[in-house]
Amino acid sequence: MSETIIEVNNLKKQFKNSLAVNNLNFKITKGTIIGLLGPNGCGKTTTIGMMLGLIKPTSGAVFINGQNIENEKNRTNILEKMNFISPYIELPKKLTVEENLKVYGRMYGINNLKEKIFNLMKELNLLDFKKRKTGELSSGQKNRVSLAKALINDPEILLLDEPTASLDPDVGDYVRTYIENFASRKGKTILLASHNMSEVERLCHEVMMMKNGKIIDKGTSSSLVSKHGRKNLEEVFLKIVRE
Repeated sequence: MSETIIEVNNLKKQFKNSLAVNNLNFKITKGTIIGLLGPNGCGKTTTIGMMLGLIKPTSGAVFINGQNIENEKNRTNILEKMNFISPYIELPKKLTVEENLKVYGRMYGINNLKEKIFNLMKELNLLDFKKRKTGELSSGQKNRVSLAKALINDPEILLLDEPTASLDPDVGDYVRTYIENFASRKGKTILLASHNMSEVERLCHEVMMMKNGKIIDKGTSSSLVSKHGRKNLEEVFLKIVRE
């Protein structure tokens, strides 16, 4: 029987006069990669923020392994098993690549941290600029450093908000391949928010389509394409956004 690792119940977030997330309900099974698609401003990033305990819901709850993320007693234990990437949150610019990874590794209390950092930098081709300040790196280099940061604690759950945004095709493909291998090799659970439809079709077992703070459809990429009578997931996305 499939094990539910993430459960979102009646999740709602109101910002003054704006309803960012409107009564979301979904479950994510352990070891799956789930895509969260929707136009800018539909509530994807706010949803991820609430799943990380960074944003307090107006109502509703997020359960990770059956524990409520809003419960202070549970939160530390939950977050130790999670990590994330977001283009809206930069790493400290004046620290080097290696220093950034040391800081985050110590925050998570990682054993054999030096070896862990070396292995991540080697796998993600970061060794050549490990002594450079993060603020001096290209977008692609920064992205790989952020990915290394997100993997420093070998998380059970990885929340990815536009992990390949603004990357050239070669670097984007490299990052996608790494994520794909990481998930399949270690049986990790990933929620991927993205505007890259080919990325979602390639990586995700199931897709949730979000609009105006609600999930309005979900299924595999192929089932959504068939259901909406379109040629590919991008056409499905455009149809739903424009309705």
